[in-house]
Amino acid sequence: MAVESPRRKLPIGIQTLAKLRQQGCYYVDKTGLAIDLIDSGSYFFLSRPRRFGKSLLVDTFKELFEGNRALFEGLAAETRWDWTRRHPVIRISFADGVLQSRAELERRIFEILGDAQRELGVQGTYESIASRFAELIRLAHEQHGQSAVVLIDEYDKPILDNITDPEIARQMRDGLMNFYSVLKDADAHLKFVFLTGVSRFSMAGLFSGLNHLQNITLDERWSALCGYTDADVDTVFAPELPGLDREEIRRRYNGYNWLGESVYNPFDLLRLFESREFRPYWFETGAPTFLVKLLAEQHFHTPDLSSLQSDLSLLSSFDVDHIAPEALLFQTGYLTLHGVSRPMPGEQIYTLGYPNREVETSLNRALLVGYGVPERQALNARIRLIEILKTANLPAMQVLLRALFASIPNDWYRKNELAGFEGYYASVFYSHFAALGLDIRVEDATHHGRIDMVVLFEGRVFIFEFKVVEQAARGEALRQIRERGYADKYRSRGEPIHLIGVEFSKADRNIVGFEVETLTA
Repeated sequence: MAVESPRRKLPIGIQTLAKLRQQGCYYVDKTGLAIDLIDSGSYFFLSRPRRFGKSLLVDTFKELFEGNRALFEGLAAETRWDWTRRHPVIRISFADGVLQSRAELERRIFEILGDAQRELGVQGTYESIASRFAELIRLAHEQHGQSAVVLIDEYDKPILDNITDPEIARQMRDGLMNFYSVLKDADAHLKFVFLTGVSRFSMAGLFSGLNHLQNITLDERWSALCGYTDADVDTVFAPELPGLDREEIRRRYNGYNWLGESVYNPFDLLRLFESREFRPYWFETGAPTFLVKLLAEQHFHTPDLSSLQSDLSLLSSFDVDHIAPEALLFQTGYLTLHGVSRPMPGEQIYTLGYPNREVETSLNRALLVGYGVPERQALNARIRLIEILKTANLPAMQVLLRALFASIPNDWYRKNELAGFEGYYASVFYSHFAALGLDIRVEDATHHGRIDMVVLFEGRVFIFEFKVVEQAARGEALRQIRERGYADKYRSRGEPIHLIGVEFSKADRNIVGFEVETLTA
């Protein structure tokens, strides 16, 4: 009979390998991948969303290069690493606190460099940031007899903390550019350089001259360098699984992908195992206020979020003066990669979508508020909508949705141009359903066209088509569903199919047409 593994301490909030190992916590062994990366090159950049284990990975590199073998007992690195050679490590982190000016940034950098000098036992003489950093790297190499390792964690945080104030953000960017530029001419004194953060700011600007810095963000070999895989959950965390719905864990929290193996956000799983309740733990740690505002300002059609296409240049277009919504959504973890196609040599088109149910429901709830729906009304409507879908009470659905649009204050329309674009009404409609975590198909392809939205719920199929009219309803939405045979795709399911044509009036700012037809199995 198999012996069950004992439960261990959950490493919630622990970002150092020493503390994690000494306290007997669960540990997902990434040391083999870490050594593979070290063996493959010297200069690397990795972007991952917040709370994804980046700091623990940086600390793991630190402990490896400092030769702290005891921490790696029983891990993949124990037999693969040369423990006789130790390198001086310069670790730089901007994770703590919020810096609000270029002067504060420079003071913080001086503090970091001063701490590093004391730890490595070197004396600096230069007063400028760039000169002191260059001197620190050189002296660390000379005094320790081994080339230095530079590890930079949360490299972009001073910029992101000020992203709503472009002028301050630019000052932060320029200050960091001056700081990071030192690495360009320090190659003779460097063994390994690793930078990580949330965003991928313009590499040509922020890391000017570092042509040999490899961006491994979209390299399938390192997709699981941070995060937990399904195998990790089933083995390392096996003692935590009894009493929890394994498929629900996968549906809610798995799905982050960077062209390789999909992973879970560690924070979500650790909090789930601690509380034993399904909640949007990761989402709740950081309200996407700036993201929602940007999407609204750019008249983003929210149904596109479930399947969005982009090329690499657009995914990487993230700078203070130009932030593409696709780049922001992807780099901050609200969208992830679902696939890549190569329509011609050298051309790659990426398909993005929600990573999991947690992000889909939570983001759309935030978007509803950002698109004008009062939070209380949105909550009440969600509760009522579930009841309506269970009974397929379509007249009640019309009443509910009209009330939802009517709840948007007239003053909101006056202050926002968002309601002027035709996709606004469909966006509010879609996000209301998506906020429930339902099985939704958007732009669902058929032989005769694309269905605007399909909802599959408890043995029923709901097919929606949206039209925007100037004022009076014209019956075009339901007519299109019928004429193009949209229901044919779902007849084989043997379930009732509800055809729903919805027409929105620009003048009334509400639903003026709601025609329905039900096809029995």
